[in-house]
Amino acid sequence: MSTFTQLEKIRNVILASPALKSVFLPASRVFTKAAGYREMGLKTEDLFAEENEVVSTALRRLPSEDSYKRIYRIAVAFQASINQQLAPVGDRIKPEEDTSYLVKHLLEAEAQIHEREELDNLTVKPSKKT
Repeated sequence: MSTFTQLEKIRNVILASPALKSVFLPASRVFTKAAGYREMGLKTEDLFAEENEVVSTALRRLPSEDSYKRIYRIAVAFQASINQQLAPVGDRIKPEEDTSYLVKHLLEAEAQIHEREELDNLTVKPSKKT
């Protein structure tokens, strides 16, 4: 399974290369439009599974305003799904509004969890006395 750090590095490589960018950006727009989550009023990062330890840690670190907005978007999408309709036009997300609000916190949480795992698995070797 890819980590968020790996995905961010891949994203940076793609955006730095004109050839890769010319292939992947149009394809990503097509897949994003086909997914339809913006018509339901959701941003990309609203789709991340909260059960993941990294995501749940990052969500706890979100500022309260961002957290409330996220919960509102999910509630609107849930209500629209129950009604088998798209979200109201005012609540739909435009591509320029689908900005990253969680990646910074994800990367920090992932680094912290990785560091904790390394420290938990640390082995101490006894020094040799002569």
